[in-house]
Amino acid sequence: MNKCIALALCAVLAFGLMTACTGKSDVKTLKVAMSPDFAPMEFVDATKTGQEQFIGFDVTLAKYLASEMGLALEIVPMSFDACQTAVSMGQVDMAISGFSWMPDRAEKYNLSDTYHAGDNESNQVLLTTVANKDLYATAESLSGLNVGAQTASLQEWLVKEQIPGSTVVPYTDITTGIMQLRKGDFVAMAVAEGNADAIIAGNDDLCKSGFYFELTDDLLDNLILMQKGNDELTATVNDLLAKAKEAGYYEVWYADALEQAGVGVEISYD
Repeated sequence: MNKCIALALCAVLAFGLMTACTGKSDVKTLKVAMSPDFAPMEFVDATKTGQEQFIGFDVTLAKYLASEMGLALEIVPMSFDACQTAVSMGQVDMAISGFSWMPDRAEKYNLSDTYHAGDNESNQVLLTTVANKDLYATAESLSGLNVGAQTASLQEWLVKEQIPGSTVVPYTDITTGIMQLRKGDFVAMAVAEGNADAIIAGNDDLCKSGFYFELTDDLLDNLILMQKGNDELTATVNDLLAKAKEAGYYEVWYADALEQAGVGVEISYD
């Protein structure tokens, strides 16, 4: 009997040593898809690497959710449209990337309750070059012209709905969009005003055109995408969002994100 106990203890110790050596852990991971090209919501600090390079409001939100769930966080960077595909295919647990409510998203995904990231989404605007300032302040002035918008975004939908005389030119990420704007592939690009302010802060050749899209109240806040039918995770996320709102975290997180975008990190899309 003593020999059996000794052998069992040796097996336990050997397993523990193997785990320590291989770095394996029982801590599970929350995988969050994110398109880190959207300051101040999610973007990259070029002075850092790995998971530490991702900063912004949504990054802080993701860290909060993972911590409250007792999970390790893995941010999986990808294009904005790929974030949505990754959720529907179950490749990630959720996508947090400045998403707004849209009819097709309500059909395809479980949507969380909304959260308010300062005034980032309060206005949706057109970004253009300083050389073209004030030329594109109305829908009529854009008739027959190309307007850029990120693929599968709220902005793409808004351009189609509210500037019907224009042609939408889609781009996969905002960095590429700005390059195309400078090249003249389109005369203006649709972005959230908070994002426009962050871009302009690091690019003095760009400015807002003066055009503002008309928004309904359901488009002023953001939400999280989860796989259709994942009601348990959705309920947990909603509880934690309510807790964060009650604690007043959103205001603090947004102020920090603005500092990161305008002061802590130089934002440039050259």
